[in-house]
Amino acid sequence: MGFLPNFVLKRVNAAEYDLAGVIVDANGSEFKEGDEVYGWIPFPLSISSGQGALTQYTRVPAINLVPRPSNITPTQAAGFALAGQTAYQALIELAKLEEGQSVFINGGSTAVGAFAIQIAKAKGAHVTASASAKNEEYVRGLGADEFFDYTKAPLHEQLIAANVTPKYQVFYEAVGIMDPALFIHSPAYLAPNGVFLSVGPSPSGAAYGTIASFAWNVLLRPSFLGGVKRKWKLVAVKPIPKDLKDFAKLVEEGKIRPLVDSVHAFEDTKAAYERLLSQRATGKVVVKVDPSVE
Repeated sequence: MGFLPNFVLKRVNAAEYDLAGVIVDANGSEFKEGDEVYGWIPFPLSISSGQGALTQYTRVPAINLVPRPSNITPTQAAGFALAGQTAYQALIELAKLEEGQSVFINGGSTAVGAFAIQIAKAKGAHVTASASAKNEEYVRGLGADEFFDYTKAPLHEQLIAANVTPKYQVFYEAVGIMDPALFIHSPAYLAPNGVFLSVGPSPSGAAYGTIASFAWNVLLRPSFLGGVKRKWKLVAVKPIPKDLKDFAKLVEEGKIRPLVDSVHAFEDTKAAYERLLSQRATGKVVVKVDPSVE
């Protein structure tokens, strides 16, 4: 949403995208009343319909829902869909990740990055991740085999100095940074046939010059003018029922665990947003509309 001025976007009636709940009207779908599910409202649908997840009753296309695995609670499932699918589709659909390959996750303590670590490990990959030193234990606990503290020095400089062998097959930028340095220098640590994945730049507070530099160096510069000879792909998550179901299966098998940072009552929603804005959350910030739900 970062690139679009507020006046371009249609105001929605309710905020947020991830949800978990109980079907009260199956409306002829594959579900039945009483089914416990989790899922999400895609951004384009939210904009066109005004529908958001932060409501007592939410109308959602059936393809955006999946039965909630019995080994997790509704509160835990509420934060799975969007970040989980962003990680899953990037590694499985775009990168075609295979067992034994090496993966780098930039932003291992972010929600997307944390899911990406778990998915890559479930696939049998060797995973290296970056985060600040205070989150090293958290990131390693998710399954990261190796760790880089991005606060020590520019990350691309650390990676060049590390002389990575073998080079990474997949480099997943899950932070949304504007600095194109990681991609520009990627031939030093990304295999020639590897892929650089990005959730897309998040230009919060970025100068137009920085945005222009990113566009030129990453998206526009041809190789004969010094462009990087590596494949760069933007991760644009889509509602694909099979991906939701395959992700849920990994949860059922215990290969992906919930990532809940904090839980807030509906009347304390403001505190939930304050927690998000603090940028200290590790995992999902959940608002519980029904106080009786686990």
